Amino acid sequence: MKLIIKNVIKDLIKLRSGENIEFKLKQLDFHIEFREWYFKIINDLNFDYNRDYRARDYLSKVLNLKANEWHLDEILFSFQKRIQTKSNIFIYGCGPSLEETVNYIIDNLGMSFFGKSINLAADGAAVFLKEKLIPVDAIFTDLDGITISEFNYPDFLIIHAHGDNIKKIRSFKKNIIQFNNIIGTTQVEPNMNVINPGGFTDGDRILFFLRTMLAPVNKLFLFGMDFKKIVGKYSKLNIKKDKEGNPIKQKKLQYAVELIEWLRLKLDNEITFVNSQIKLNNFKNLTLEEFVGNYKSLS
Repeated sequence: MKLIIKNVIKDLIKLRSGENIEFKLKQLDFHIEFREWYFKIINDLNFDYNRDYRARDYLSKVLNLKANEWHLDEILFSFQKRIQTKSNIFIYGCGPSLEETVNYIIDNLGMSFFGKSINLAADGAAVFLKEKLIPVDAIFTDLDGITISEFNYPDFLIIHAHGDNIKKIRSFKKNIIQFNNIIGTTQVEPNMNVINPGGFTDGDRILFFLRTMLAPVNKLFLFGMDFKKIVGKYSKLNIKKDKEGNPIKQKKLQYAVELIEWLRLKLDNEITFVNSQIKLNNFKNLTLEEFVGNYKSLS
C-alpha cells in the first residue's frame, strides 16, 4: 500500500511540473477534422484515394518490422519534450529564398545561432542544411527530396505515406527499420502505428504536426516558405536550379497557403515569415535585416 501511494505521489508531481506521463496518440489524430480538406484537394488534383490507403498500409507493415523497442507513443512524447526545450523553432521550406536566408543569418549571427533553436526541415531543405552543417532535429518528408545521407542526419524522422511514394518507401525500407526515432503519417484514416495530424505538403504538415505539442513560449519562424510559382532547387533531387512549378505543383502550394491560414486560427503561438514575399493575416513578417536586428542578442 505504501508503495502504491508513493508511486501516485510521484505521478502527481510529474503532472504538476507539466510533464505528461504518457503521450496519447489521439492527441495527433485529426483525420476527421481534416477529412473535408483532404477530399477537396484530391478531387481537385485528381489523386487516387485508394492508393493513399495502400501507401499507409505499406508504411505500416514496414514499421511493424521494427524491433520491439520501437514505441510510437514514447517517440512522440520524446519529440514533444525536445521542441519544448527551446523557445525558438525554425522551420525550413524548400522555397527559393532558403539559401539567401540561411547564408545571411550565418554571416551576421554565426553558425552557433542555429544551435540555440529547434531546426525542423521540410524534405529537401535538409539537403541544404546538412551542406551548411546546421543541426537538424527533425525532417518531415515523403522521401522524394532526400538521400540516405540526409535520412540518417536528424534525430527524428517523420515520414509521410501517399499514393505516389510507395516505391520510395520501399527503397528506404531497411533504413526505416533501422532508424529508431521514426514517425509515420498518412492523409487518410490512421491506424495503430501511422497517424494523421492533418496537412498536405511537407511544409504545412510541420505546422499541423506541432499543433498540440507547442509550449506557450514557443515561437515559430518560417524560412524558405515562399509559396510562389517558382519552386526551389531543393524541392526534389533532380532539380538543379530554381524553376517555375508545373500547374499541379502551383496548386499544391496554393492549398498549403490556404491550410496554414485555416490552421493559424487554431494556434496561439507567434508565427513569423522571414524573408518571404507572402503576406497573410495573423502572421508576422520580417526582412532579413529586421530578423538579425531583433535576434542578434541570441548569438
